[in-house]
Amino acid sequence: MANSAGVPRRIFRRSAEPLAADVSLIASEFLAGFQLVQQIDRPAVSIFGSARIAEGNLTYEQARATGRAFAEAGFAVVTGGGPGVMEAANRGCKEGGGLSVGFNIALPFEQGLNPWCDLSLTFDHFHVRKVMFVKAAEGFVIFPGGFGTQDELWEALTLRQTKKIGDFPIVLFDSDYWSEMLDWVRDEMLDHGLISREDYAGMLRADAPADAVELVVSLYDRRVAEGST
Repeated sequence: MANSAGVPRRIFRRSAEPLAADVSLIASEFLAGFQLVQQIDRPAVSIFGSARIAEGNLTYEQARATGRAFAEAGFAVVTGGGPGVMEAANRGCKEGGGLSVGFNIALPFEQGLNPWCDLSLTFDHFHVRKVMFVKAAEGFVIFPGGFGTQDELWEALTLRQTKKIGDFPIVLFDSDYWSEMLDWVRDEMLDHGLISREDYAGMLRADAPADAVELVVSLYDRRVAEGST
C-alpha cells in the first residue's frame, strides 16, 4: 500500500491540500496495519537494529539466533522488514518454524523488504508504523543500530514512562554497545533527577539470545498468570 516517496512530505507541509485527503491517507494505513496485526495468532516480540549489518557479522548472527529462539518459545517475530538485523531476526524466526512479520517503510534507500516475512505491510508514514510495532508486541529487543533504532528505543521508553503501555520489557542487546549511552543516562538524567530509578531500571540488558527471550517471555507469562495481558 506504499505510495510515492513524496506523499509523506506532503503531509508535513503547510499547503492548500484538502485536510480530509491527508487524514484519509493516514487513516487507511492505520486500518491496514490493524488488520495485519489481527493476523498474528500468537504473542510477538518486536526486534530492531541496523539495516547496514551484513550476514556473517556477529550482530547479524546474534539477531538470527534470537529470532529463532523466540520462534521456538512460541513467539512471532516482528521487525521493520528490511535488511541487516531485521532480515536476520525474520530469517531466524522462519528457520525456527515461527511466524515472521515485517512492517516495512517506503524509503529512497536501504529499505527493501527482506524475503523472510510471512506477513508484511509497507507503510509511507513512520508514525503509523511505530504504533504497529507496539500494538503487535509483548516487548522490544533492540540491537545495535543508528538513528532509526534509537528512535524506536526512546519512543518505547517514553511510552513506558508515561504509562501508555504497561509492564513492557525493553531489552538492549549487546551491553558493550549500549554501555556508554547507559552511563550517560545514569550520570546525566538519573543523577540530576530528570528520570526515575524505575525509568532507568526499565532498560534491560542481554548478551545472549536465551537471555533476551527469557526477559520477554517470563514477563509475558507473569502477566498471563495475573490476567493482565
